[in-house]
Parts: sequence; C-alpha cells; structure tokens
Amino acid sequence: MRTRSAMLGLAALLVTPALAADNVEKSPPGGNYKKVSELVKLPDFLPSLGQLFVDPKTLPAGPFLAYDHDGTLVSTIYMIPIKDLDQHQAFKDLASPGGAVDHVSLYFNAGHPGVEQPHYHIVLWHVPKADEIRVTR
Repeated sequence: MRTRSAMLGLAALLVTPALAADNVEKSPPGGNYKKVSELVKLPDFLPSLGQLFVDPKTLPAGPFLAYDHDGTLVSTIYMIPIKDLDQHQAFKDLASPGGAVDHVSLYFNAGHPGVEQPHYHIVLWHVPKADEIRVTR
C-alpha cells in the first residue's frame, strides 16, 4: 500500500512541466541520448511506447524519450524500480525534457531488457490522450 501511495505522489509531482530541453522535439534527440534498441535487445519501435532514447548514465530510471513513427516526441518515460520505492529512495527533480505534460499514465512492468527488475512506467504524455494512438499502431 505504501508503494502505491508513493507512486501516486510521485506521479502528481511529475505533472509539473519543466523547460523543454534543446533538440528533443524530433528524433533523434541531441545530447547524450542513445537509441534504446542499440543499447539492449529490444525492437526499434515498441507498441504503446514508441521509439525510445535514453542517456545511458541515467539508467535504470531515465528519462526515456518516446517518439512516434513520424519522429515526433510524444512522451517522457521514467522506469522506477519497485525495490527502490520499497527502500524509500527519493527521486528528486524528475524533469520533463519534452516540456508541457498533458496527462500521466502509471503502470507496472515485470521487467525487460535494459530494466530487468520489476518497475513502474511513469509516462508523461506531451500529446492529448486522443493522440496516444499514434504510438500504439
């Protein structure tokens, strides 16, 4: 129960927009971001998430930048390990490199290449809910 409360509180903090970072609106993003599919064994495009980029130094939490098939940034994703939440680890200053957040999704993932331990995906959508379909096709 404490883990759920912590996750809901964390999600609430994340809806505060941060200043958009330079060169992230279109794929590929600038800076130290690398294509996730080139770092670990994952497809180049993941249904319901899109094409992901991450600065490897920020693993496992991220932020991961997610782009649609047209190369437009649609969300920023954090992958927060449950073990870190259970240990009451703080996650401070979780930014939204893509700028304004329209809405937030939070869901459990049992683990996958790159973030093998069970974790929560916190998805900060930069597009309206009706536009999420662009990354699920």
